[in-house]
Amino acid sequence: MTGSTAFWYASRATGIVALLLLTAVLVLGLLITRQGRLPGLPRFAVTGLHRNLSLLAVAFIAVHVLAAVLDSYVSIPLASAVVPFASGYERLWLGLGAIAFDLMLAMIVTSLVRGRLNRALWRAVHLLAYLSWPVALAHSMGSSRDLQHGPMLDVSVACLVIVAAAVIWRLAGAARQVPRAGRVADVMARHDAATRYGRAREGSWR
Repeated sequence: MTGSTAFWYASRATGIVALLLLTAVLVLGLLITRQGRLPGLPRFAVTGLHRNLSLLAVAFIAVHVLAAVLDSYVSIPLASAVVPFASGYERLWLGLGAIAFDLMLAMIVTSLVRGRLNRALWRAVHLLAYLSWPVALAHSMGSSRDLQHGPMLDVSVACLVIVAAAVIWRLAGAARQVPRAGRVADVMARHDAATRYGRAREGSWR
């Protein structure tokens, strides 16, 4: 690595780390239950971990963008970090990166002011922000030749497999859960079944 390639390496390295952190944020969000908990961790710890990983991912993305802008090999305007398709270089892939960054920022900002927002609005933005991961993955693989072969391709595939497994786990859990409207009826049905079972056992002992 030389002085002329330092920013190139910094951009690639921070981009990979940011992708890994975004993967962790997404997987953690998918694994959190309706009560905002993970097995073995209290709610405040899960919330703090999720928020801190998100902030750390944004920090690495900021360094990734800055290093790419300072790299003299190509000319990338700073505005292209937040304005999609503003760059003349790799317009599509850098535009996807800007979209992913904007979605990530929207999720973090709304999470920081969650107490002042309507819950439905916060949830809509939060769910929309999940799109930042596949968009970021497309940006990474399209703009970086490193992720199209070799060990870095293996890392990308591993992230994809982990996210797919988390999505399947979440969907399977949602399918097993009783809808909120039917929870009372389900509890009453179980209570009635337990009552009938108890009476049957009591009758058998007589």
